[in-house]
Amino acid sequence: MLEGKRSEYHSLRDAHKPKSLKLVIVAESPPASGRYFYNPSGFPTEPLFAALMRQLNFSPSTKKNGLCEFQRQGWFLVDATYQPVNKLKGADRDRVIERDYHLLRADLTALTPDRSTPLVLIKANVCRILEPKLRGDGFKVLNGGGVVYFPAAGQQTAFHRQFSGILESAGIDPE
Repeated sequence: MLEGKRSEYHSLRDAHKPKSLKLVIVAESPPASGRYFYNPSGFPTEPLFAALMRQLNFSPSTKKNGLCEFQRQGWFLVDATYQPVNKLKGADRDRVIERDYHLLRADLTALTPDRSTPLVLIKANVCRILEPKLRGDGFKVLNGGGVVYFPAAGQQTAFHRQFSGILESAGIDPE
């Protein structure tokens, strides 16, 4: 069943894949609620979506409108795992992310075969677990050992400061 769900997520996601990738954002997983980042029938107020729209200085009237802008900017979001882990305890979440690393690596390699497209990792555990692995596999991770908090539960301001700082240090400016 998990493989079927992963295919559904990829299908929604790949419909918004930019022709030219400028930035790949690696998040934790789709939420158990079903409010997937790339579901165009969702709401533009969903925390991660709204935070990334703010990074683009874009205020979409619909989620579909925002997804089109995200695509136009060359930004693409992938998840470390496509098994929703937000209802799991910390160590269990981490185990699933570790378990699915080979799938993430294959996904990223297909997206950026020369591994030159910069990556930004979101969420403390994703940063901690994946940055050393991705760097070791030759990917261009911009976090530089820093954490980007998930933009919910009071962390919105920290998210914007952290994410903007990474983009600024890398010379990435939304158009």
